Amino acid sequence: MALNKLRQLDQHSLGVTLPKDDLRLEGLLDENGELRDEHHVHVRHTDTGEWQLELVEDIDS
Repeated sequence: MALNKLRQLDQHSLGVTLPKDDLRLEGLLDENGELRDEHHVHVRHTDTGEWQLELVEDIDS
């Protein structure tokens, strides 16, 4: 099981890195390993110590 470190981003938020190989499989990275576009992810707390991430394709304006 791969472990990812929880990091302080700023005064109000934390972040977890996602492996580029996983993002590449989803088609989110270009040939240089950079994000293709702007993407949004819905993070849902599902249980004690558990979260679910879902890539959101369409954002209503």
